[in-house]
Amino acid sequence: MSVRRLNHAVLYVRDVERAVAFYTEALGFRVDTEVPGRAAFLSAEGTANDHDLGLFAVGDHAPGPEHGRVGLYHLAWEVGTLGELADIAAELAGRGALVGATDHLVSKSLYAKDPDGNEFEVMWRVPRADWPGADEPDRLLPLDLDAALERWGPGLKTGAAAGSAT
Repeated sequence: MSVRRLNHAVLYVRDVERAVAFYTEALGFRVDTEVPGRAAFLSAEGTANDHDLGLFAVGDHAPGPEHGRVGLYHLAWEVGTLGELADIAAELAGRGALVGATDHLVSKSLYAKDPDGNEFEVMWRVPRADWPGADEPDRLLPLDLDAALERWGPGLKTGAAAGSAT
């Protein structure tokens, strides 16, 4: 028996309503179920899951995540096109949530933090035919989103969004 994929993630947050607003407005999740003040279950567009993200309130005085401590570093969500990644980059930057951007050669990635300091990645998968060889020495390059858009365009679908077309 082997694991197939991540079905959903659950985060502890200080304020469920604030977290719901962030994830729905910044990343386009939709609310499936909400228990006011206590919990919410959200889904990504086109998902086959019951929910993709659970949010559970722990109160305003709960400590947040700390860099370098044991625990989850970040979650990664995949978008279907570079145009979507560019739109999300602008949205996250406008919210002051964007904390980094990396070209991993196999993906183009944005890194951001939600209002509680939970870090997440939003990435676009490079077409497999354009992946580098295993001997590529550096897979942590600065992201040049404009150059990526010029190379692949804003509408090329890859990864799960492309189905069998990759």
